[in-house]
Amino acid sequence: MEKWNGSSVTEFLLLGLSEDPEVNNVLLVLFLFTYLLTIIGNTALVTVCVTESSLQTPMYFFLGNLSILDILFSSLYVPFILAQLVSRTRISFSGCAAQMYISLLLGITECELLAVMAYDRYAAILFPLRYSVIMSRSICGTMVVCCWIIGGSIGLIDTVFTLQLPLCGHNIINHFFCEATSLLQMACGDTFVTEMVIFSGAIFALLIPTFFTLVSYVRIITTIMKIRSSEGRRKAFSTCASHLIVVILFYGTAIFMYMKPKSVDTVNQDKIISLFYTVTPPLLNPVIYSLRNKDVKVALLKVTNRSNFR
Repeated sequence: MEKWNGSSVTEFLLLGLSEDPEVNNVLLVLFLFTYLLTIIGNTALVTVCVTESSLQTPMYFFLGNLSILDILFSSLYVPFILAQLVSRTRISFSGCAAQMYISLLLGITECELLAVMAYDRYAAILFPLRYSVIMSRSICGTMVVCCWIIGGSIGLIDTVFTLQLPLCGHNIINHFFCEATSLLQMACGDTFVTEMVIFSGAIFALLIPTFFTLVSYVRIITTIMKIRSSEGRRKAFSTCASHLIVVILFYGTAIFMYMKPKSVDTVNQDKIISLFYTVTPPLLNPVIYSLRNKDVKVALLKVTNRSNFR
């Protein structure tokens, strides 16, 4: 079988989700509708977090940043998927590299941001009197910048190690975007070093934030259960429930995708899992936070009413 270096590949052909025209038409409408809802929902959340004075707190500062990440994350994938549903898509080697890096950057940054949001809830519930000092504006801003730096650094390392692999005999990617796991399946020779680099990156990007979040919530729940009034416990739980649901959705699918044994790799399974964590969380996050958060619902009503009376 012919072998060539990744540097000699000028473009890749992405096979996409399906080759059935009827299925593609249905998926086109579904993903277009999903994308519009995602953009509208997250834009509304960003708007209320920025404009409403009642939401000028660290919790909603992080929530606004999460919504911006979700807009970028969804905009990276869904328009590209829509183009593939119309016709097979070719992407240049440099375009594939950029797509892989940006997807890792955004995904890892969101992982870190969710862990920071868990720490915010931890500080708010365990240290309410010192909360404004612990989570000052400068500290919150520094935390968000650090999330982006970690995402950019790990994403760059994973991308460089993946794209330097020699490829076997073809440049066809049986996926809907350039993902590290798909290129690993096309690689010739020993991929052990690259797999270990990606696995190590996943430990820092996924397992450590997951462990940190888990420890934070154990402490949070222990503290909440000591609150004597049932109303106090309910209010405390309500501020954490939305974030916990989002964490389970995002971390769960991402960990399974990037840390599962290679022996259980299947193309269709990878596509479904990739779709779930790239499309579903950005769509559901604003719904979860809006439906379970009284302050957000009130702020959304205020913004809507102001718009109607203009």
